[in-house]
Amino acid sequence: MNRTRRLTALAFLVTPGLAMSPATAAHAQAAASPGAVSLAACHVETDSAGRYHLWGEGFPSDMRVSYSGATPQSSAGTVSTDSAGRFDLGGLSGGTFVVTTADGKTQLTCATVQH
Repeated sequence: MNRTRRLTALAFLVTPGLAMSPATAAHAQAAASPGAVSLAACHVETDSAGRYHLWGEGFPSDMRVSYSGATPQSSAGTVSTDSAGRFDLGGLSGGTFVVTTADGKTQLTCATVQH
C-alpha cells in the first residue's frame, strides 16, 4: 500500500512536467529569440552641475543605441555599448530620454533616479 501511494504521488509530480516540458520549451524559445533584448534598462539622473547623466545596461554587447530627449533642446545621439552591454553618458541636456537599439527591437523610456 505504501509503495502504491509513493508511485501515485511520483506519477503526479512527473507527468505534468513531462506533459508541459515541450510546450514550455517552445514558449521560452519564442520569447527569447536570437538577438532579442530581454533585460535592458536605462536610467537618468541629475548631476551636481545641473546636467543629466544617462546610462544603460542589459543590452547586447557592441550594439549601437540611439538616445534622444523629450524636448527639442535635449541631447540626442548614438553610442555603442561595451562588451558587457552597458553605456554611460554624462553632461547631457534634457531630463527625459528614450533609448532605441539599432535593430529597432527595443525602445525604452529611461527611468529617473532620485537621490
